[in-house]
Amino acid sequence: MAILVLGGAGYIGSHMVDLLKNKQKEVIVVDNLVTGHRSAIPESIPFYQIDIRDTEALNKVFKENKISAVFHFAAFSIVPESMKNPLKYFDNNTIGMTNILKAMQQNNVNKIIFSSTAATYGIPKHCPIKETDLQNPINPYGESKLEMEHQIYWAGKAYDIKWVALRYFNVAGSKADGSIGEDHHPETHLIPIILQAAAGQRPYIEMFGNDYHTADGFNIRDYVHVEDLVEAHLLALKYLEQGGKSTAFNLGSASGFSVKQIVEAAKKATEINFKVKIAPRRPGDPDSLIADSTKAKEILHWRPQYNDITEIIKTAWAFKQKHPNGYTD
Repeated sequence: MAILVLGGAGYIGSHMVDLLKNKQKEVIVVDNLVTGHRSAIPESIPFYQIDIRDTEALNKVFKENKISAVFHFAAFSIVPESMKNPLKYFDNNTIGMTNILKAMQQNNVNKIIFSSTAATYGIPKHCPIKETDLQNPINPYGESKLEMEHQIYWAGKAYDIKWVALRYFNVAGSKADGSIGEDHHPETHLIPIILQAAAGQRPYIEMFGNDYHTADGFNIRDYVHVEDLVEAHLLALKYLEQGGKSTAFNLGSASGFSVKQIVEAAKKATEINFKVKIAPRRPGDPDSLIADSTKAKEILHWRPQYNDITEIIKTAWAFKQKHPNGYTD
C-alpha cells in the first residue's frame, strides 16, 4: 500500500517524500508543478503531473494504485496574493479538497493528513494560540483553509474518513545536506529573502516596523523547521493508524522569534553582514503570532529537533549555497 503525497514537489511536500522514502514507505507524488519542482523528487518515485482540480485524472491515480493514506500539501499559500485574487484560492484550495475527498470516498481510502494553517485563527485574542481558540480568518487564504477543514470534518462524519489537520505559521530551513529546500518564484518568505541579501542577490532586506509591543520592538513570528514539520505529519498518520480520533494539532516553536532576532541569527549563520533597513509597518501585522504545540507534544509525542533559529537558518543556507538560483527546472 502506498502513501499519496499531493503537492509532493513543493517545499514541504518534497521533504515529506524524502522522509517517507527514508522510512522505506511506498510513495506516490501528485503535483501540477505550478509552484513545485520536478527535480525535488527522485526519479525512482512514481510521479503524476496533474492538477487536483482535474477530477478524472485524480481519480485515475487512486484507481491505478493501492493507496492507504493521503498527505495533502497541494494548496496556494501566499496571503497578499489571496487578497488580490481570492477566487484563485477558493478554486484551487477549497474545490481541490472536494475532489480529493470524493476520490478517497469512491476508492475506499479513509485517512488524510491535511497541511492546514494557523492563519485560520486570524488575529488572536491571546498568545500562544490553542487549538480551541476561535477560528476567524482575516484573508482568503486562511478562509479557504478553514473551509477545507470543514470539508474533512463533514466527510469524516458521512464517509468515516479519518483526518488530522496540522496548523502552523512559518516553515523554515531545509534538509541538512542542502539537497532539497525552499524555492519560490517570486520569493515572499522572510528567511529566503534574507539569504538572497546574504548571497548578494538583493541590496538589502527590510524589517517592517520597530514599534511593536514586544521586547525588542519587532514583531514576533512562529518558525518550525521543515524536517520537524514533516515528522509531525508522519506521527499524525501513525496516530490515526493506531485508532486515534480525528482532530487538529498546532505546530510551532516554543516562544517564537522576532524579525530582528531572525536577521541577527542569519548574519551569524552565514557569517555575512548584509545590509538591513527599517521600513514602516505593514497594515494588519499583529505584534505576536505563536502557536501552542502542547497538544501535539503530548498526544503525537512530537519532539522538534530544531529550536535554535541560527541552526534552522544554517540548513536553509546550505540549500542556498548548493542551489544559488534555486532548482534548475
